[in-house]
Amino acid sequence: MSTPGCQSVLLVDDEPGMRLALKANFQREGWHVETASGTTEALQKLDRQRFPLVVTDVRMPDGDGLHLMRTVRRSSPSTAVIVLTAFGTVPEAVRAMQDGACDYLTKPISFEQLQSAVERVMGKVEDSPAPDSLRESEIVGSAPALLKALDRALHAARTNADVLIEAESGTGKELLARYIHDHSSRRNKPFVAVNCAAVPEQLLESELFGHVRGAFTGATAAKAGRFELADGGTLLLDEIAEMPATLQPKLLRVLQEREFERLGDTRTTAVNIRVVATSNVSLQARVEEGRFRADLFYRLNVIPLTLPPLRDRREDIPALAESFARQFATEAGRRMPTLHPDFVAGLQRHRWPGNIRELGNFMQRVVTLCDSNEIGAEHLANELIHPGRSHTMIPTSPVAARPGISMRELERHLLESTLLQTGGNRTRAAEMLGVSLRTIRNKIREYGLPPRRYA
Repeated sequence: MSTPGCQSVLLVDDEPGMRLALKANFQREGWHVETASGTTEALQKLDRQRFPLVVTDVRMPDGDGLHLMRTVRRSSPSTAVIVLTAFGTVPEAVRAMQDGACDYLTKPISFEQLQSAVERVMGKVEDSPAPDSLRESEIVGSAPALLKALDRALHAARTNADVLIEAESGTGKELLARYIHDHSSRRNKPFVAVNCAAVPEQLLESELFGHVRGAFTGATAAKAGRFELADGGTLLLDEIAEMPATLQPKLLRVLQEREFERLGDTRTTAVNIRVVATSNVSLQARVEEGRFRADLFYRLNVIPLTLPPLRDRREDIPALAESFARQFATEAGRRMPTLHPDFVAGLQRHRWPGNIRELGNFMQRVVTLCDSNEIGAEHLANELIHPGRSHTMIPTSPVAARPGISMRELERHLLESTLLQTGGNRTRAAEMLGVSLRTIRNKIREYGLPPRRYA
């Protein structure tokens, strides 16, 4: 579980033992933890402080955790809420997700299960705090390539056709998916996302389609899958290229028939959803390589969309930088700094291989570290060219270039160095190395690297 910047979590549960256990586990993973014994105390703390994550029980003496969740989502749409309950039912789970819960887990649960859920719901927030959390009214830019993509997306939104968005990492694919949902007739229904690369392969089928009690070891209660939770709305299948080959035939059937069976169940569940799939690689190329089913590709590719990389819309960089500066200054409780023209010109000269995500992260760093009311060219040189040189540069080592080194040893060193540079952020490391998050996880296990360090 990665926690950049020591993020804060609010744990709400009326059982003291549960609060203490969760607090100890979250603190061990580097989180700043606040606890509340009920909804009244939780609302008081939420009035004083913003939390990126709230984990709440449902049934408490002084109120309902689902009401708390709805209150949180109304006041702070960017806050992720995970709901825990000892009395879970599938209909209740569906209602919770429709009302804005990011995940719904049934007690008893292990911290590993909760950790996996936190990684799923927080991944987007951590890796792209600004662009992927903005709503459709906050799409920034007027470059012709962007306007063309939005116009095409608007036409797609007026239909129920499935959509495939292929674009580089960090360009705002999920934002475009939300734009389609918000402009469609489904706008008042759930928007449910699942990252096909972030969920372990052995759990992905249950995550998508749900399961009944006793379907497998540890399935102590029935659980609704993402397809069911998205009924009436939109389901985002992020990083669809990483969908395991064993699940591709079942996904194809669901897309064709709009019905499925939960794991361990013989009853068929019908759903009314639109599917938006995203990929940062060419699915057509994956088909030609034999790594993705052609019939599934054609079924997803009803309306193909793309987004331009930031280097092809440099005229939007000033507006994006200003938007990010305003957002992060507001979050820090300070006045928005002025952006000097030389600073903005330098931003426009940079290639931004990480696209809007990289620009957003850079602006957050600059706004956080800048003590003056103006951000000038010196900040560009200090933070873009030599960011944190003392602790983020990849260390040089003879092992990286030693003649006769094995490919395995070289790969291990490259993985360690990349993880070091990203501060242990596996998602960012996967993007830098051009592989999937699942590959990074597998390699960490294969080479025996400490998983808690690289969370």
